[in-house]
Amino acid sequence: MSTRDDIVLVDCTVFDGAASVTDQGVWISADGTIRAVGHVDDVLTEARGARFVDLAGDYVLPGLVNMHVHLGLGLPGDLADSVHRSNLAELVLLMADSARRTLRSGVTTVRLVGESRYADFALRKAINAGAVDGPRIFTAGHALCCTGGHGWDADALEADGADGFRRATRQQIRAGADLIKVCISGGIAGEHERIDTPQLGDDEMAAVIGVAHDWDRKVTAHAGPSEAIRRAIELGLDCVEHGYELTPEVTRLMAERDVWYVPTIVVSRCKEFFEANRVPTWMIDRALAAGPRHWESLQNAIRDGVPMALGSDMPPHAPFDGTTATVRELEFMVEAGMPTLAALRAATSRPAEWLGAQDRIGAVEAGKQADLIVLRADPTRDISALRTLHLVMKGGAVYRDDNGLTAGKDR
Repeated sequence: MSTRDDIVLVDCTVFDGAASVTDQGVWISADGTIRAVGHVDDVLTEARGARFVDLAGDYVLPGLVNMHVHLGLGLPGDLADSVHRSNLAELVLLMADSARRTLRSGVTTVRLVGESRYADFALRKAINAGAVDGPRIFTAGHALCCTGGHGWDADALEADGADGFRRATRQQIRAGADLIKVCISGGIAGEHERIDTPQLGDDEMAAVIGVAHDWDRKVTAHAGPSEAIRRAIELGLDCVEHGYELTPEVTRLMAERDVWYVPTIVVSRCKEFFEANRVPTWMIDRALAAGPRHWESLQNAIRDGVPMALGSDMPPHAPFDGTTATVRELEFMVEAGMPTLAALRAATSRPAEWLGAQDRIGAVEAGKQADLIVLRADPTRDISALRTLHLVMKGGAVYRDDNGLTAGKDR
């Protein structure tokens, strides 16, 4: 349902990035932005005539931002079959369904890090036009890899040599990419590689990073081994995906150089998801075997203060351990030692900062988009309170309302 009049969320508790503040009101303008946030009495005094929605003390947070998403996920097995056997129209519809489910799960913004046949750009356009329900999209277009490198069979764009990678990078920017994703090592999903297989030379990595930075785009890298990551950091890399084998030396370097980390810790401990999608046994075994070292990498990054953002790699909405992959990822991050408040910021304000979108999303503040989720329990006390989500808004429009609260009434 679209918001046509100003509305005010009343009697709510707002997460302001540092604490849960009680007795708040959130005034949402008809254009989908937040007009005011403050004590409920003050907000209602200013917003006379607006429709109000009584949240009975429930908790209002910014919509979640998932920084490692493939809406057309093509892991070996059933998922790859559904993606690669589809024509372009079928692929866009498959991705649109995943986008709708993602939004309903409370993820109002995604960073796509490798899609197929440039379908992500068509989907982004349709979502922005209001033709399709889905989160805000920031996308890398095709991921880049060497010939036969990680992701080649999942539609990563193959290139070789510095000139080849410059051209591939420019092709993504030409298509409208917001960032660049490059695969610099092997990974879990490549049958004929190892996680610690280095796959790009320094000249190739430098070519990608140089072109992207010239065009004011950041570069994130699928990466496993510390040595490949160290080399990329020295060349100016902006972000690391997975980081299965991070050493303390490299996490200290990441913190020093302000290189971000998106751990996707769920991917090395999601046996049930793999089995449900009939992923090959070799991949399940490799993922689970990587789990202990992956966990150690996450703990190294937390200890050394590496800037971090939430990313699931699994579909954000995928059922997992009684919740979604997105929420379970945050729970794992807290279990690994990240303070709860830091984890909440890693799913809201911090990724907005990396995306350069902190003026629009990532906080419940006046002037920002009304991308909001509502919970029954306090997430600052227990990150698992995110399991109590029951209302989702994006740009002031309601996309999920389990309790029918937004029927509202005029004041």
